[in-house]
Amino acid sequence: MVFKRILAGIGVGGASVETTLDTPTVQPGGVIRGTVHIQAGDVEQRIDELTVGLESRVEVESGDHEYSRNVEFQRVRVGGQAVIAPGQNFRVPFELPVPFEAPITSVRGQRLYPMNVGVNTRLSLAGAVDPGDLDPVAIEPLPSQAAFLDALATLGFQFKKADLEQGRILRTRQTLPFYQEIEYYAARQYEGLNELELSFVADQHGMDVVLELDKKGGLLFSEGSDTYHHVAVTHQEGTSRDWAGYLHQWIDSLAGRRRVF
Repeated sequence: MVFKRILAGIGVGGASVETTLDTPTVQPGGVIRGTVHIQAGDVEQRIDELTVGLESRVEVESGDHEYSRNVEFQRVRVGGQAVIAPGQNFRVPFELPVPFEAPITSVRGQRLYPMNVGVNTRLSLAGAVDPGDLDPVAIEPLPSQAAFLDALATLGFQFKKADLEQGRILRTRQTLPFYQEIEYYAARQYEGLNELELSFVADQHGMDVVLELDKKGGLLFSEGSDTYHHVAVTHQEGTSRDWAGYLHQWIDSLAGRRRVF
């Protein structure tokens, strides 16, 4: 993956930047490797700082209003002060650690629409910061997370959408200012269920799995309701547990059939 541009706000004849990713697919806790290529323009320019980071779109609720904004949740400095003379070229290799809490954007190559995480490249030139573009990167689930997602597919749940929400999930190991929600249409075998929402909150030791069931109301007058469930496991436990059996027992007891009253 490559993006190239003339740096904003520096006029005709300015430097250009091209970023290449050697690892366009990664897992939480992994490392993205790549190279920033800086090609000088027709004038001498001073570089103050070069950084790369991870960025995504986050939904925000404020009172009765909702909006989305770009949030950078990881950044590393890969270059300091330097002067580039006309005709000079620089190659700056980098390693960008991916937080364990990073959102999942694809599963076995299938995108979790509309999730999008990108690597940004920001170059500070003489006090002016070029905001850069985003080079998309695919974040695949950890084996423990994939085992859970496979169990949902086995039970017949179908992916609906995924997004990031600003805020915190209580009693989890969350450190980032947002969390991911992955939504599924209910499997047909659970007549009393509308939808299921899933959030992973991981670190190097394990993960919190937070589930929300949107249950249907009764046939006469009663409204639907939400039920929450939280389970914490190590990554080793997450790969060895019978998630399909565990989930079926819990979901079927709550929403296996639609209530009459």
